[in-house]
Amino acid sequence: MAVGPINFIFMERPESEITVSICCTTYNHEKYIAQAIEGFLMQKTTFAFEILIGEDWSTDNTRQIVETYQKKHPQLIKILSGKTNIGSGGNLINVINNAKGKYYAFCDGDDFWIDAHKLQKQVDFLELNQNFVACSHYSKVIDDKDETTYVAKNLVPLEYTYDDLLMDRKGETRTASLMFKATKEFENLGETNWFYDAGAGDNFLKLYITSTSGGKIYVIPELMSCYRIHQGGVWSMIDPRIRKRKKISDFNLLINNFKYSSLQKRALLKIYVKKYFLFQIIDFKIKNAYNTIVQLL
Repeated sequence: MAVGPINFIFMERPESEITVSICCTTYNHEKYIAQAIEGFLMQKTTFAFEILIGEDWSTDNTRQIVETYQKKHPQLIKILSGKTNIGSGGNLINVINNAKGKYYAFCDGDDFWIDAHKLQKQVDFLELNQNFVACSHYSKVIDDKDETTYVAKNLVPLEYTYDDLLMDRKGETRTASLMFKATKEFENLGETNWFYDAGAGDNFLKLYITSTSGGKIYVIPELMSCYRIHQGGVWSMIDPRIRKRKKISDFNLLINNFKYSSLQKRALLKIYVKKYFLFQIIDFKIKNAYNTIVQLL
């Protein structure tokens, strides 16, 4: 929902304290990872931050590019990897588990930031507003040729509760825009087995943290990042039928692992029937459709 404008105050902090952990996950992003890292390095803040890059054993030159930056900024950039490719969910958990900041700012290796004061603005907001657990902002959507495919025409403040997210109301909260308070709930995220099965991990991160903390998400009415659609994207450019199946899988993860009232259950049933039921029938997943409907009746 839209809310009134909020004034930002730049707050001084001791340089020795890591205030923000920039959490970047990357896999086969050799064409884009440098732009993402440059967006991290250009940040102008009154506080210290760290850059954690989860490099998930890419098969292209992503690792070499990240290592080049790390050698130039050894005190700032840390590369994290498992012994093998662990997938996007495990990669993100590994990065979060190594983060030392009071706040976590997220960005995938194929997206990037375009405002040098992004981190400062988000920290200032979260410091002054204790009932919010996260802060995001508007993003521009571009293709692999850097052509704009979407940008909001009217930038207004927004805020979302857990109930909003449950009903899929989450506009302008893309991964590259998100900053969370490093609450104790993050410590248990890796123990939630369903998170590793999520197709859209950022959606479940928002659901999980808002549901467990009771905090809200605020959207700053400023354009500060770019979300890139490209053929190698984990989500945006996969086959439409596969993407639909992933969305249905995520929907079932949601209804099986999150709390909702009887009224919300009926609303979720309507969402399922409107978005997914017919597709599952055509996709010969009649038993799956039946089980989902039974779950929501």
